[in-house]
Amino acid sequence: MTTPIRPIGHRAETFEEEHESFRESFRRFVEHEIVPNHLAWDRDGIVPRGLYERAGENGFLAFAVPEEQGGAGIEDFRFNAVIGEELQYAGITAAGNGVTLHNDICLPYLLRYSSAEQRARWLPGVVAGTLIPAIAMTEPGAGSDLGAIRTRAVRADGGWLLNGTKTFITSGINADLVIVVARTEPATARRGMSLLVVERDMPGFDRGRNLEKIGQHAQDTAELFFDGVLVPDANLLGEEGAAFDYLMANLPQERLSIAVSAVAGAEAALQWTCDHVRERHAFGASLGALQSIRMSLAWASTEVEVTRSFVDQCLRKHVAGKLAPERAAMAKCWATEVQGRVLDVGVQLHGGYGYMTEYPIARAWADGRITRIYGGANEVMLDLIGRSLPLVSTSSHRH
Repeated sequence: MTTPIRPIGHRAETFEEEHESFRESFRRFVEHEIVPNHLAWDRDGIVPRGLYERAGENGFLAFAVPEEQGGAGIEDFRFNAVIGEELQYAGITAAGNGVTLHNDICLPYLLRYSSAEQRARWLPGVVAGTLIPAIAMTEPGAGSDLGAIRTRAVRADGGWLLNGTKTFITSGINADLVIVVARTEPATARRGMSLLVVERDMPGFDRGRNLEKIGQHAQDTAELFFDGVLVPDANLLGEEGAAFDYLMANLPQERLSIAVSAVAGAEAALQWTCDHVRERHAFGASLGALQSIRMSLAWASTEVEVTRSFVDQCLRKHVAGKLAPERAAMAKCWATEVQGRVLDVGVQLHGGYGYMTEYPIARAWADGRITRIYGGANEVMLDLIGRSLPLVSTSSHRH
């Protein structure tokens, strides 16, 4: 069992008393429901559906949903951040990733773009954890480039005929509601796409195997196949042809969510490593007495503190509705790169133990590698950031 740790710095600027009370409640839930079971779930390659139901019963799912649909009506992303952080501090990222996907990534689409009928049909189950959502963007030939999506939906009597393949879909096995990004018009690369909600057991909807990954073993990740799936008009989410705009509006929160988890993961790795080098002895002294090790950890600590400051600043801006997309890209890119460096230092300084999966640093190292790829690969983040800079002159004259 891993002992949850706390961040190094003071964070009163970001969190209030109600958030810390929520943190204590969620930490107890993690310690009781997830920590004793997560290694077994890693071996199984999936989290049982009952975890979502217990999270729903305790108020940890979809709390932004209005009270009339069973939620708490609390649209404050700091509560989401608390969940992402506590999962990292407990060293159980993979077992809890479905919860952050549920709250941070899928819910905004269902909440912002659904009709009154759709909200009444879906949101109570999403709050209760009896309906598990997923979002299907990535395809075998389309990853960070959403304009390359080829899954198509054509008009049919009463709805749409959906054909295509999606891959690397988080919660792909457990999902009851899959928000599918599909091309509904033969338009330009980034236009003419719509969001269609495919429900469990619709004819023509099949799931591939639970994919075997380097890390994140407890998080089910699957290929999804759509072969002539008739998606009724009632399952069109938002306006036809508006999916690209919806994705662009929601990706900054997804990237901030990744950044929040990444810096917390780096803090946890730093704490585990400091504990290890203090307790482990070599050449008659603790490892921490060696100057080279102190220097490595001093640099890691500095990077973590600087990253924490920036990510918390982005979190506050997002809560105020002022987080620019390029800032979210910066946070995602930088925080995941720092996480990777700190995890690598942690594995190295744990010695042989750092390569053993019974140690949280080893599991976190394997689990954390994907963060530089999903949510938009970091190379794409850098391009997005670069395009926001004033690098091209608006003047036609040369000076």
